[in-house]
Amino acid sequence: MKREIIEEACGTIGRLGAVKEQGGIVFRVTLDEAEDAYLVLYKKGTDEITGEFPLKDKRVMGKLYGIKLRNLDARRYEYNYRIGKKIVQDPYAVIVRGRDKFGKAVSNEDGHQIRCGFAFHTYNWKDDAPLGIPYEDAVMYCLHVRGFTMQPGSKVRHRGTFCGVAEKAGYLKELGINQVLLMPAYEFSETMECHPEKLNFWGYVKGSYFAPKASYAAGHSPVDEMKDMVYELHQQGIEVLMDFYFTQDMDFRTAADCLIYWTREYHIDGFHIVGNDGLAKMLAKDPLLAGIKLLGEHFPQEEARRDKKTPFIRNLGEYNTGFMEDMRGLLKGDEGQLEAFTYRLRRNPEAFGVINYIAGHDGFTMMDLVSYSEKHNEENGEQNHDGPDRNISWNCGEEGPTRKKKILELRNRQIRNAFLMLLLAGGTPLIQAGDEFGNSQKGNNNPYCLDNEVSWTDWRAAKKNEALTGFVRNVIAFRKRHKILHMPRELKLIDTLFCGYPEISYHSNRAWYVEFESYNREIGILYCGEYAGEEEFIYVAYNLHWKENEFALPNLPDGMGWYVAIDSACGVYQEGEEPVYTGDRILTVPARTVKVLIGRGKENVKKDNRTFCNDNKTQNTGDERVFSHRALPSGASS
Repeated sequence: MKREIIEEACGTIGRLGAVKEQGGIVFRVTLDEAEDAYLVLYKKGTDEITGEFPLKDKRVMGKLYGIKLRNLDARRYEYNYRIGKKIVQDPYAVIVRGRDKFGKAVSNEDGHQIRCGFAFHTYNWKDDAPLGIPYEDAVMYCLHVRGFTMQPGSKVRHRGTFCGVAEKAGYLKELGINQVLLMPAYEFSETMECHPEKLNFWGYVKGSYFAPKASYAAGHSPVDEMKDMVYELHQQGIEVLMDFYFTQDMDFRTAADCLIYWTREYHIDGFHIVGNDGLAKMLAKDPLLAGIKLLGEHFPQEEARRDKKTPFIRNLGEYNTGFMEDMRGLLKGDEGQLEAFTYRLRRNPEAFGVINYIAGHDGFTMMDLVSYSEKHNEENGEQNHDGPDRNISWNCGEEGPTRKKKILELRNRQIRNAFLMLLLAGGTPLIQAGDEFGNSQKGNNNPYCLDNEVSWTDWRAAKKNEALTGFVRNVIAFRKRHKILHMPRELKLIDTLFCGYPEISYHSNRAWYVEFESYNREIGILYCGEYAGEEEFIYVAYNLHWKENEFALPNLPDGMGWYVAIDSACGVYQEGEEPVYTGDRILTVPARTVKVLIGRGKENVKKDNRTFCNDNKTQNTGDERVFSHRALPSGASS
C-alpha cells in the first residue's frame, strides 16, 4: 500500500542536491529568497505535478535551505524547484530528464519538460582503483563522446554513446593511449535559443554539471553507462579526464563540489577547466583536489607547489596554444622558428605538467593542417566569418582534396613530421581523435554546430590510412621505450654526470654547434640516455627546410654506432642489425624530413671504455661540464 509522503525541515548541513539520508530523502538548495520557493514533485517520465512543498520555513543556515521527505519512492518521481513563477532545475541534480535524444528540441516554455532525477543505487566498481599515471608517462587522446563513434565506419554496436567509447577501449590501448580527455559529457542543452536552427555540438556551455549527458547513453541509465565506460577504460590502463566549461559567474564552492563528486562517484582521474582560468587557479589550491589532475591555461610555477610543508603532488597541467603555434610555424617552414621550437620541445617544468598538442578540436585537424591554407567554414552558416583566420597551415601546393601523387606524398610526410615533433617533445602529448589516421573536417576549423560527417571522426579514413596509424603506434611505443624522451622534468644542456655528454644538446652541419638565425629551419638534437639509466643515445635530425641538409653526427663511445630508427620520408620504423653511420658521421636528410637515429653498441660494451668526442667543446664551471653552443635558446612566451 502506498504511504503518504511526509515533509519535515532538515536542519543539518550536508551535501547539496537530493541525498538519501536516514529516514528519507533530503533536498538541499541555496536560495537568495525563499518566500515563494517550492520543491516540485512529478510522476516519473511526465510533467504531471504530484506535489509542491514550500521552502520558506526550511532555512538551515545563511542561504541554505533543506527539506526532508519521508516515504518518497525515488523510482516513481522526478523533481524541480519553483521560485515564484519560474521552474528551475537543481544545479546539483545527478540526472536530468527530458533531453534523452540528442539534437531534439525540447519545448520547455513552462519549465516542466526538463526534470531532475534520482540515482541512489550502488554501482559495483569491483577492483577499480586510480591508475595514477604521471604526466611524463601519459599519452593523451581527446574525443567527443558522440562524434567519436557516430560514423557507421566506427563499427560499434552503440554509435555515439558512452558504450561506443567503451567498445573502442581496446583500439586505444593498442595505439598506445593511456589517457582519454572527454569533451563536455555533462548534461547541457545542445539547442541554442539565439540560433534555433543550429546545435551546440561541442557543449562548451553552462550545464547541469553533476549529471552525465542523457543522450550519450544507449539505454535509459546514463549514470551506469558512463561508469561502465570509465571502468572499461581503466581496465585497459587508460585514465579518464573531462572538460568542464565554467562561466565567469561560476562560484568556487559549486565547482569544487562538482569535481569532487565526479572523482568520488565516477572515478574520473582529472579535469580540464575551460572558460574560467581564474577559477582553475582557485581550484588548484583546494586540498581535496590535491591528488587529482587539473588542467588549466596557466599555473604560475611559484604557486603550483602550494606550501612547502605538505608533500608535493604534480597534479597540475598547463594546457595552452603556445606549443601548437610554435610547432606549426616550423612545420610550415616559417622563418625565425628554431629558438621557439627548441624551447617548446624541451619545456617541462617540475612544478606542473605541460599538455602539448599540434591539432585540437577547435582548429584544423592534422590532415587539414597540411591540406588547407585557408579555413572553409561555409557549412556553419556564418559566411565563413567564424573560426580563427590564422591557422599557421600550408596546403602543400593545392587547396583541399587532390589526386596529385607528389602533393599527397608530401602531405603524408608532413603529418609524420608533426607526429614526431609532438611525440618526441617533453611534457604530455595530446592527440586529437582521428588524427592518427588522417581524419579531415574538409577545412572547417570550427565545426562546433555540426552534428554530421564533418565533425564526426571518419573511421573510413582509418582503413585507407592504416600505414599512418601504424607509424603513430610505433612512435608512441618508441617514446615509451626510451625514458630520456619523457622525463618528469626539463632536460638540461649541461653534463652533470661527467660522462662527456649533456642530457640534451643541439647540433647542425657541425657537431656541438648550432645557430638560430631566422633563415635556419634545421637542427639536430642529441639525447644521452645515461641520464635516464639507459645505454643508448638518440639523435633526431629535424630538417623542415625545402632543401636537403647535412648533419654532422656527434662521436659515440667506442663500440657504438648509429642505427636508423625512424624516417618520416618513407614512414620507416626499424632498427637495423648493422650500424649505418660509423666513419664519416655525415647524415644527409632530404627536404621536409625528420630522421631518428639510435646510438648503441654490443651488449658487452662497458661505460668505462667510453672515449669522449674530439669535437666536444667543454668549459669548466666547477662541479659541472657545460657544452657551448652558439646562440642558445633563451626561451619563449607561453
